[in-house]
Amino acid sequence: MERIHPTNRYLHTQGRTVRVPRDGRDSHNELSGTVHGPVVQAGAVHGGIHIRSQEASVARPPWQLPPLVRVIDRTPELAALERHRTRAMRDGRSALAAVSGLGGVGKTTVALRWLHTLRPHFPAGQLHADLGAQSPEGPTQPGEILARFLRALGVPAQQVPAMLAERTALYRSLTANQRLVVLLDDAATAAQVRPLLPAGGNVTAVTSRSRLPGLTVDGCYPVHLEPLTPEAAVELLADTLSDERVTEQPAEARALVELCAGLPLAVRVAGARLAARPERGITTMVRALTEEHQRLEALAIDGDHNVRAALDLSYQALPPSAARLYRLLGLHPGREFDASVVTALSGVEHDAEEPRATELLEVLHDASLLIDAAGERHRFHDLVRLHAASKAQEDEAPQERTRAIRRIADHYLASATRAEEIIDPQHRTMARDYGTGPLVIADVGSDSDAALDWLERELPTLMAVIHQARSAGFPTVCWQLADALWPLFLRRKFYDDWCAAHQEGLAAARELGDVAAECRMLTSGGVGELGSGNPDRALEMFEQAAQLFLDSGDRLGHARTLNYRGLALQRLGRQREAAEFFLRATTELPANGDHRAGGLARLNLADVALTTGQAEEAVRHADAARTTLQGAGDTYNAARAATLLGRAHLVLNRLDQAEELLSSALAALRGMTANYETARTLGSLAEVAERRGRTHLARDYYREALDLYSSVGRSQSEEAEAARHRLRQSESGESGV
Repeated sequence: MERIHPTNRYLHTQGRTVRVPRDGRDSHNELSGTVHGPVVQAGAVHGGIHIRSQEASVARPPWQLPPLVRVIDRTPELAALERHRTRAMRDGRSALAAVSGLGGVGKTTVALRWLHTLRPHFPAGQLHADLGAQSPEGPTQPGEILARFLRALGVPAQQVPAMLAERTALYRSLTANQRLVVLLDDAATAAQVRPLLPAGGNVTAVTSRSRLPGLTVDGCYPVHLEPLTPEAAVELLADTLSDERVTEQPAEARALVELCAGLPLAVRVAGARLAARPERGITTMVRALTEEHQRLEALAIDGDHNVRAALDLSYQALPPSAARLYRLLGLHPGREFDASVVTALSGVEHDAEEPRATELLEVLHDASLLIDAAGERHRFHDLVRLHAASKAQEDEAPQERTRAIRRIADHYLASATRAEEIIDPQHRTMARDYGTGPLVIADVGSDSDAALDWLERELPTLMAVIHQARSAGFPTVCWQLADALWPLFLRRKFYDDWCAAHQEGLAAARELGDVAAECRMLTSGGVGELGSGNPDRALEMFEQAAQLFLDSGDRLGHARTLNYRGLALQRLGRQREAAEFFLRATTELPANGDHRAGGLARLNLADVALTTGQAEEAVRHADAARTTLQGAGDTYNAARAATLLGRAHLVLNRLDQAEELLSSALAALRGMTANYETARTLGSLAEVAERRGRTHLARDYYREALDLYSSVGRSQSEEAEAARHRLRQSESGESGV
């Protein structure tokens, strides 16, 4: 059951303000569980009703840009970017610029320098996303980033639309009248970028190794960064050393930066190496770097051998413990990590004689091998990550690499499972199988919201672990981690990741021959397919699970698939077959001990009856479902049953019963911010008001219903279209059209 800590909302009705606690709630999931918490109970409510969120009025703008580092000799590029912004603002357009260049040339640094100066002029905030063109798991899907942007802009998780097109539309609607800046880092293609462009007078900077000519049609201004001039590179070296060696050895300094090919990353790494040894002259580094160049020349890729040579020298100078941590971190499948990963990689309890994780991280930061990320986290530049991974291949035995990868996987599996337990303590969590060694669990927070936020923040890494686990020889981690992500997927609707995780998990379960795991992957994954608009695939998965449950003698598991299969058939328009499955579920589920699920099956059966014109049958089933669900303490689904019961009475023209039921359902649903179900209830109440001649009240209900449909990305649904049509008819009738 879902338990999300309430925040305060205010219900304004007839001049009175009532403070109403609310629970987070999946807005349109027929499989949802009980919602807990107080609600406002009311009879018939007349007049316009408006809800505003207290937290929305005090929400802080997102300030997501990473910290700024000093920029050397990029004045012409920064001036060009600012001229482009000024022209765009003057013409009433958004400003879009793409900064391209070699790896290590300073693209992100330049973009950050520009965008940080704009903060006073763009009070709506700053959004940032790593698009992952160079990441091990491949580029990030735009839909995933849009979901994060929408939440950062204040959209509740349960109101983020499921489809990419709807997320894009909502994002542009929200940003149309805002003034914010967006940094899209490490883009792969123009197509990946385009859905992430805000509307209105906003500023977006994109960084990429390629020039992204496809963004030209979007008014993009291209800035291509060349390596630093020798003079600027020497200035950067002097800034890194912070002593007199550059002044005292100018020729050697120039030779060193030329060996770095003017790439800021290479200069900083070489400078950090020298800064750690103030007694050494620059000549020593020049000689060592020349030798590395000769060794690495055959490995050059897009000029990055200059960086590789500098990295090799820095790596060779690390203390043994820090060097081992560096190469083991190269096996980490994600882009960012915190100190708990370092502790997990140690594989042993802390030894007083060994440096602590934080000390080793500081050594790597001092050597310019790690970069700070938000929230006391750390990340590699993509070239540095590749270098660290290559060192792991060269300097770690295969069995040690395998152990390290398993410790990382176990760390994330244990942490995700802890988050799952906090978010959904009554979910039937299956047993977890960990490797040897102590488990290190991250701080995932102490409440549901914090645990959900942790899962979302780590989702790219968690997905990378899932994709890596089978090939690494850990199929149990693969399906168990997919299972642990269920609460996140159910509440925050990452449908692409939901389906991909369960496809991998299903393959892993079959590889293991684990029937229970296979059934879990089929049913949980099928719900994801159903939500993402693939009912055919969902039905196929539910039927496979049903056969497996039947073959293994699991009667309750088989009974639960009846409800799932019925929902898939209903989505496919096969109402008669759906009704047969729901009818069987109403008897088989209670017979096997799950009375609440039996009540949900009867509610689904009532829905089919109403859809197929059997209003009296709908009344009978909905009334029985409401009684069962109220008895089980399932307030949310009991309210859904009351709405359906009211709609059935409305079809039968029993207006008093319809209004009473719909009004009580509306009061309960408002307390849960269940916007989709609330909108459906409002639409039915509007029809009651119309039949009773309360035209103005009906219009208020229709308008609010349309706002709520839009808030959950269902503005084009059949229900929304019907409400829109009836509202137009009502308004046209009054104007005499």
